[in-house]
Amino acid sequence: MINTELVKRNVEEIVTEEELDTLLKGKKSPVTYCGYETSGPVHIGTLIAVGKQLDFQNAGLKVKVLLADVHTHLNRKGGEEWIESMVEYWKECFVGYGLKKAEYIRGTEFQFDEDYVKDVLNLGLNSTLNRALRSMQEIARDIEHATVSQVIYPLMQVIDIKALEVDIAHGGMEQRKIHMLARETLPLIGYKKPVCIHTPLLCSLQAPTKEDKEKEPLSEYGVFPRPKMSSSKPETMIALHESEDSIKKKINNAYCPPDSGGNPILDICKLLLFPRIERIKIKRNEKFGGDIIYNDYFDLEKDYLNKKLHPADLKNSVGENLSELLRPVREHLKRKGIEYKSAN
Repeated sequence: MINTELVKRNVEEIVTEEELDTLLKGKKSPVTYCGYETSGPVHIGTLIAVGKQLDFQNAGLKVKVLLADVHTHLNRKGGEEWIESMVEYWKECFVGYGLKKAEYIRGTEFQFDEDYVKDVLNLGLNSTLNRALRSMQEIARDIEHATVSQVIYPLMQVIDIKALEVDIAHGGMEQRKIHMLARETLPLIGYKKPVCIHTPLLCSLQAPTKEDKEKEPLSEYGVFPRPKMSSSKPETMIALHESEDSIKKKINNAYCPPDSGGNPILDICKLLLFPRIERIKIKRNEKFGGDIIYNDYFDLEKDYLNKKLHPADLKNSVGENLSELLRPVREHLKRKGIEYKSAN
């Protein structure tokens, strides 16, 4: 029996919840997928989506992971040879994190098939250039100088849902516009509307700049209160393969405001640590109240916002717990002899 609570926890949005409930009641093992551009290092922001796929896996769904090598090239994220080397790295990062039962599929395995290409062309007849471009705004490289390949990209992502026989399309909130395009257009070419599940985005480790504060939300849905963590900006993120010392140093230097909005340290607790570990222990000197154990994120958040928990104590604990959470990934990559290689 499918664990509905696991399917729904820690998500930003379900489109629609009624459709999801009907699907989970009516199908023994629905198919869910998430696609990943295999560019740059896998970082902890990516783990929010991977963690959700772990939830799906443990809940009883069939999980498919698309290692989107073709999409990566179309979005101008690297040359073919480098992208090829990254596919294995990305897959083994996910396996090391625990996503072992998923079906891993590369775009090159099916995206050049005749039927797939015909579907992309048919979808093109039912999509405007403006709509395709708008759907790419939050994920494209240099959208101000968009290439034709970046217009083809969202059409292919829509057809991926049909080709992989997906019931639930999953991704971060930056994927929303493409998923809504899929719900609108797939019935026009003979496939059902997918249920769409969107997970939150982890914000940058850095404090907001003056420019950030002056900007309107980067999304019309208000999901980017601050710039998100990005693999192209090492100072904003923590890669899965980073050393324990590097992880702790970055956490200790991270922005940690006295509120919960746009606070990467609290987000790490809520979205990465508590879903995977039973409790968080904060080590403190006796004169500051001694050690304290939290079994629930909201208790930790309440104490932090009420200034009963000092940022330095919180960061020390988060650094230790996050490093331990990522230890299996580091060890798995080492056993496999896999290293991240920069495109430069």
